[in-house]
Amino acid sequence: MTEEQIFESLTPIFRDVFDDDFLIPTPEMTAADVPEWDSLSHIRLIVSVEQHFKIKFTTAEVSSFVNVDHFVRSIHTKVLAND
Repeated sequence: MTEEQIFESLTPIFRDVFDDDFLIPTPEMTAADVPEWDSLSHIRLIVSVEQHFKIKFTTAEVSSFVNVDHFVRSIHTKVLAND
């Protein structure tokens, strides 16, 4: 799975978690860019992504994410490790 495919897979997850049918995650996007992105929705996002990709993040990994691109790269690394 490529990082581009991961971005495509994230779009419906982001739209569901943040209840915004028009939201499109971009590499530069941060929590500050999405009004609905609070601590609870952050947890929902992480759990939804973990379930979708069948991966797990450590607390340290989750707290280290700087933007969506960093999140996608971490997902990609974990997905590759599971293959």
